[in-house]
Amino acid sequence: MKNLLKKRLTRREFLKSACFFCLGLGLSSSIVDLFSRIKAYAKEEDYYLHEARFYKKIDEKTVQCELCPRGCALTDGQRSFCRVREPRAGKLYSLAYGQACAVHIDPIEKKPLFHFLPGTPIYSIATAGCNFRCKFCQNWSISQFPPEETYNQQLSPEEIVSETLKNRCPSIAYTYTEPSIFYEYMIDTAKLAKKYGIKNMYHSNGSINPKPAEELSLYLDAADVDLKAFTPQFYTDICAGYLETVLETLKILKRNGVWLEITNLVIPALNDDLGKIKQMCIWIKENLGADVPLHFSRFWPQYKLTHLLPTPVETLENARTQAQEAGLNFVYIGNVPGHPAENTYCPKCKKPVIQRSGYSILGNSLINGKCKFCGREIAGIWS
Repeated sequence: MKNLLKKRLTRREFLKSACFFCLGLGLSSSIVDLFSRIKAYAKEEDYYLHEARFYKKIDEKTVQCELCPRGCALTDGQRSFCRVREPRAGKLYSLAYGQACAVHIDPIEKKPLFHFLPGTPIYSIATAGCNFRCKFCQNWSISQFPPEETYNQQLSPEEIVSETLKNRCPSIAYTYTEPSIFYEYMIDTAKLAKKYGIKNMYHSNGSINPKPAEELSLYLDAADVDLKAFTPQFYTDICAGYLETVLETLKILKRNGVWLEITNLVIPALNDDLGKIKQMCIWIKENLGADVPLHFSRFWPQYKLTHLLPTPVETLENARTQAQEAGLNFVYIGNVPGHPAENTYCPKCKKPVIQRSGYSILGNSLINGKCKFCGREIAGIWS
């Protein structure tokens, strides 16, 4: 059985082999159920094996993925870095299409999005896999595994849209892992959602090539991108990623009219240098604008960084001060429920126009997107 688990098989092949294993042990009561599942999965196999977009053939046996800057060159039997793409007979396929490993209805503030439909529920989905290896990942149990090693719910784009409407969610989030790696699934769902008046957002690490990012931005209404640090070395050592790609993605989304918010998880001793934070904030203002919300999020020890301490609240407050001094109008502190920096303040009169505690809205003083106290327009998508 150990050899069976080590061998890469389709789900149908695995179940068939498992049947014979059970038969050999005399476990006849398991056989009927297993064979019924084989029959069902046989019908599904073509469904979840979906030809990928953005790749090129190098030769008859080799293809190169062009979705993200890694550019994985693969031959039959090899798996991409993100764990969800595999070539077969000269074509590249996504193994994650329709295989949702996380499906939830969240408050939109959890994404976090503070200037996009506040107080509304959002239908949230993810598949297994990621093109980063962040040592602090809070969703590592799904992001750091391939689809065949997570518990998946088969959910088509049509079913996602139907469930979104059924649950009266005005928007869909592609989130939890890295949505770019299930690009085909995401864009098919987003296109269909648009037809029904449903908005689309994604929470991303920003590691996607310009061409797919440009196309995706046509169907996105909002995005929260993790700008994990402002040094290439942090991306290399802690995330196995590329800072320059993330910065380019941010500019593409902003240029194409996607409502944009940024999250920076502040990790003690790794990316909490106030000088670098100041540089990051200046870059945001100069390249994206002063009204782009920035969320400084508190780190809690997890995954491969359990030896570190939680981020001191004072560090987050100092980072927020740096951002405000750099000229950013909307700067938040996250993962510290009840902190005054969860609120949205009018840049002109400084009064709170949206009051929050955690993911809950306690008060909203916006009138048609403007501060009711002084009339200053507050950037965002409010309806």
